[in-house]
Amino acid sequence: MSKRVFMFPGQGSQYVGMAKDFYDEYPEVREVFAKASEAAGFSVEKLCFEENDQLNITEYTQICMLAAEAAVYTAVVNAGINCDVTAGLSLGEYGALIASGAMTMEDAFKVVRKRGMFMQQAVPNGGAMAAILNLDPAVVAEVCAEVQVAGPAEDAGEFTLPYVVSVANYNSPVQIVITGREDAVAKASAVCVERGARRAVPLKVSGPFHSALLKGAGEQLGEVLADVTVNDIKVPYLANVNADYVTSADQVKPLLIEQVSSSVRWQQTVERLLADGADEFIEIGPGATLTGFVKKLNKDVKTVNIDKLADLKAYLEA
Repeated sequence: MSKRVFMFPGQGSQYVGMAKDFYDEYPEVREVFAKASEAAGFSVEKLCFEENDQLNITEYTQICMLAAEAAVYTAVVNAGINCDVTAGLSLGEYGALIASGAMTMEDAFKVVRKRGMFMQQAVPNGGAMAAILNLDPAVVAEVCAEVQVAGPAEDAGEFTLPYVVSVANYNSPVQIVITGREDAVAKASAVCVERGARRAVPLKVSGPFHSALLKGAGEQLGEVLADVTVNDIKVPYLANVNADYVTSADQVKPLLIEQVSSSVRWQQTVERLLADGADEFIEIGPGATLTGFVKKLNKDVKTVNIDKLADLKAYLEA
């Protein structure tokens, strides 16, 4: 029996014009953007559809990305396509929450707007992230621990953040993202290359996301979540923190708070889904990053990314 997964991408896949064709085609999608704009206090449509300098700034990126994902999701569901299980990477976990029924769109937009602001403000400068390519995940984690224990160089006096470096994302067998203070990330990157990594690629991000440096942002998020109602879970979803199914509404808020400063276990999430019989993965929203990660783990399962209206129509006609 076929088991379909809806996947929602994280920050970094955004682009100007995302979901615009869905917006032009469907009144219900325009309603989604209206809800996002109301929660944000500014025109999300304008940031998503018109050239601007804010779309790649975290406090704006997150609400815009979630709006685009929710828009495409709405069109997909209205076309009669449903899922058996869902998951999302980092920010994308909020898309999964919507798909699971655990959180309304209105509440998800309100929470994500604040989440982006808190994450942006937590570490305004001095943080970094890098993708480590083709090195065993255990070795990457080991290197981060060693570098952090060794401490900073003697000439690192200009840095005021704690000396932190850790794994941010277990994306696929060939891509692990590390995060932390800029000099610590640079050191860990160099050591990873020494130990066999093909490359270490600095990422264009505005903070050391999913590191201990963001713990305060998670605590602030908890205060926002305190006023949010979590509904019964209708569609199973897996959490980033532990790559496990969330089975009760009581688990949702603590996991979302922890997620801000914890490693995203995406590879483990996909492996769990594959082990449980998932054989069709549909990525909903901008880009095809998650589709690529799934293919790295299993080339035989069906993968689809629905980013454009043409993608949805092609899927329906297949």
